[in-house]
Amino acid sequence: MVATPLIEDRQIFWVWRPNPYHNGILCSTVGVKVAKPLKFRLIIFCSHSTMSETILLEPDTLWHKVRCQTQHALLCGALQPILTEYEIIEDAEIPFLVRIVKNLARKDAAKQAEVKKVKTDEKPFNPFLPYDKDLFVSNISDSHLCLLNKFNVVDHHLLIVTREYEDQDDWLTQSDFSALGVCLAQIDGLGFYNGGVLAGSSQPHKHLQLIPFPFLPSIRLPIDPVIATVQYNRDQIGMIPSFEFIHAIVPLQPDWVQSPVEFAPTLLEIYYKLLKTVQYEINSPKQTGDYNLLITRDWMMIIPRNRESFLSIGVNSVGFAGALLVRNAEQLQLLKEIRPLNLLKNVAKLK
Repeated sequence: MVATPLIEDRQIFWVWRPNPYHNGILCSTVGVKVAKPLKFRLIIFCSHSTMSETILLEPDTLWHKVRCQTQHALLCGALQPILTEYEIIEDAEIPFLVRIVKNLARKDAAKQAEVKKVKTDEKPFNPFLPYDKDLFVSNISDSHLCLLNKFNVVDHHLLIVTREYEDQDDWLTQSDFSALGVCLAQIDGLGFYNGGVLAGSSQPHKHLQLIPFPFLPSIRLPIDPVIATVQYNRDQIGMIPSFEFIHAIVPLQPDWVQSPVEFAPTLLEIYYKLLKTVQYEINSPKQTGDYNLLITRDWMMIIPRNRESFLSIGVNSVGFAGALLVRNAEQLQLLKEIRPLNLLKNVAKLK
């Protein structure tokens, strides 16, 4: 269980949020400690009922906050974009957006500094505890906040981070989906989660991510053409015909972003449904396999992972959305030879 403090009006609220178990009873315990007199009141919430989520993000404010904070972070040097060029590689009707990095020196230097700091402090470096205040965008809820991605490849790349430390290889929770849903309701884009190192995760502190649409002025999302070809079965589970690896996709009801907090339990159930479909057991707090989760206002998809990279070309969640990153011209040429869908096939689990 994870204890999350929330200070409000001189009261301290401690919220224990267990990772959900698909089998058995879900329980959440909330303790309220009031300054004077010292008392504890325990309230037990059981089963799949929702635990009250305090949303701190004001309606219709996130995009303005993102733009203002981006400008500030660029001016003060906290935000360090990775410059790229791009090419489009067509493969099975998917216009793969392939970005070629111009210079990774700053990010590589930062990684080396992290390694050096870990050796000195003898504890893992965590960029989210404490977070860089110059990258802070907004509070989302009592459990999550929003930051700018320090080394962003695309503009306005957001991180949705848990306030207290939770492992990136923990299963997602209702609070995670509530926070992501609130952000998607205000910014139309691709939400995603790199579940584990093999799925492209670079930080152990749990964080979801959001990239606004469109990916390019002429391309909303590269895989849009093949999403339109998905045939769903009677359980509303589908597959993309050109994806020759294990995956599952479920459509979302069109108006869910009108009430994202209320819909969060449904998103959680869909997440469980997808995990079950790809044969991942969820009877323990830790994930039983690495995976990528993609979610838009229209659908949610999961892809189990087999490896982090193929021929030194790394893939994270956005790769399965049709956006890839290569480090140099040599990797670009290699990708053209092996083809993007074959790259994805070699890092995912095969049928």
